[in-house]
Amino acid sequence: MPNAGKSNNSVTETLGTVHRRNVLGGIAGGLVASALPQLHTTASASPARHDMTPNPRDFIVVGGGVFGMWTAWTLQTSGHSVTLIDQWGVGNNLSSSGGETRLIRTEYLGNRLYTGLAWESLAKWKALSDRSSLPIFHEAGALYLYRHEAANITESLHLQAQMGIPTQRIELNDLVEKFPQFGYDDIQFGIYQPTMGALMARRSLHLLEREFLAAGGQVVQAKVLAPKSGASLDTVRTSDGQSFSADSYIFACGPWLPKVFPDVVGDRIKATRQEVFFFQPEHGVDMFDVSRMPAWVDAHEDDLHYGFPSIENRGFKIALDKHGVPADPDTMYRQVSRSGEDAVRAYLRVRFPALADRPLSESRVCQYENSASGNFLIDRHPEMENVILVGGGTGHGFKHGPAVGRYVSELALNTLEAPEPVFGYDQHAVY
Repeated sequence: MPNAGKSNNSVTETLGTVHRRNVLGGIAGGLVASALPQLHTTASASPARHDMTPNPRDFIVVGGGVFGMWTAWTLQTSGHSVTLIDQWGVGNNLSSSGGETRLIRTEYLGNRLYTGLAWESLAKWKALSDRSSLPIFHEAGALYLYRHEAANITESLHLQAQMGIPTQRIELNDLVEKFPQFGYDDIQFGIYQPTMGALMARRSLHLLEREFLAAGGQVVQAKVLAPKSGASLDTVRTSDGQSFSADSYIFACGPWLPKVFPDVVGDRIKATRQEVFFFQPEHGVDMFDVSRMPAWVDAHEDDLHYGFPSIENRGFKIALDKHGVPADPDTMYRQVSRSGEDAVRAYLRVRFPALADRPLSESRVCQYENSASGNFLIDRHPEMENVILVGGGTGHGFKHGPAVGRYVSELALNTLEAPEPVFGYDQHAVY
């Protein structure tokens, strides 16, 4: 197995179980400049794939979502040889990492682990954006709306101040003046993070893929078959008859992870169907544009909506952070429901009345891949010594991609000084 020097970048403090309702309510290893050529290309262009060679690689990463792509990129640009395999290709529309935008914020109600991972990741997202001809990160800010005081909100403010993360509490009167786009019924105050904002999800993965390929990585589009049980894994096989070998294997398959390892992962991760809506603001009205409005989360005990301003004229994005019905990522119906649109429009009449009757310009159906606790699963396979399982993004994982890539790489290289207990396989109960 490949080895490398010790790293001191691990986040070592854990605050226990983190439920999805809490985590939304609420430094990656430096790139060696010589490892990558200067890339002056359009981020969304489709790179040419390398043909496979029969030579075994140091690592095979299965899954081209945000966790798999950042892991493959981190290992490859650190001097290791990596093949990445994805059934539908990097950044595809069926994946949990597909789509246009994802929120990055460090408001985790005082949880040091996820606050630290997000803050670590922000620097790498900004660096990636700086290398892109099109923006990867929009520093629109992130606004949380709260209806009442809570001790964990105060704890979060103190934690982020200690970590040097710019975070402001804004009282109601100032909210009305600063962000007139919102209706503020039942709102008492907001928490605003001016250095946070929106990540361009699909675009970022395509750029990482280009850099990964330029550094000598290999990408294969194929469906990996479920491995046979054993003490170690020698080869992964695909449905089209190919075989690929490596010293170590990392499976970051998102909602497909239970299908690849039905006995080991099984119901520890479950996919749910999630609907996302985009509404087109009135022509000439720019108050909902990314230049004037932050990304936002309406923190509420029962219904937690979140969304984004219009970015690159795609429309105002909104979704309900409530787990949908259980879903199969291969077969689920990917058209939004009329009842879902009606419910979102009813919410808009309260919080964004100017948008309640605007045209629906786009819609998407994606999935969360949920763990029971809301924590990520990042650990070695309980039986196969050279296999690592990575999953359980639970709807809040995308922002953490760079830090997860660093963490998984250190785990794979046996340089991880302090594994996070909540990521452990034995901490993940049946969902």
